[in-house]
Amino acid sequence: MSERVRVALTFDAEHPDRPGCPPGTVERILDDLATAAARATFFVQGRWAQAYPAAAARIAGAGHLVGCHSHFHAEMPLLSDAGLAADITAAGDAVRATSGVDPRPWFRCPFGAGADDPRVLDAIAAGGYRNVGWHVAVDDWEPDRSGDVVARDTIHGIDEHGDDTVVLLHTWPEATADALPTILNELRRRDAVTATVDELRELP
Repeated sequence: MSERVRVALTFDAEHPDRPGCPPGTVERILDDLATAAARATFFVQGRWAQAYPAAAARIAGAGHLVGCHSHFHAEMPLLSDAGLAADITAAGDAVRATSGVDPRPWFRCPFGAGADDPRVLDAIAAGGYRNVGWHVAVDDWEPDRSGDVVARDTIHGIDEHGDDTVVLLHTWPEATADALPTILNELRRRDAVTATVDELRELP
């Protein structure tokens, strides 16, 4: 019998910069994950954690894996060496203070910028992290993306990639919260396992 496919649903917890982000979206996402008994990975922006400490604490308290998503959500290659070090340190401090857990060694560069930049990767490593990318991105941040479309494209991407798929989602688009129950139901129907990134054999 073949092994069950593992899927890491990852959510970048950050300040939104687009329309379509009503209050309560992250709470809806956490509620649906709890209902499905599914663990996910949250890459938490430091400033977001400071603004929403209760949400950061709830993410960790629910048993989800917590990573770091920088402090200011700037494109990392634009920062000086000193700026990189300061941003990474401030982010880790903020996430630890609010969530009660250490996000190391998991890090995600904002916008994916710097994921192939040796200078940025060296700075991340110096902070005790490794960058985690993704296999499937469904543009859930775009205001014209509906929940049905986000769910459809997520499942299609998982089916295309197969085992050890890392999916990029965000905690603030309403479409993501709308899509999540369908995504979780479809994964259950496929007998797939929701995993955190530390449970996968290979990471992007």
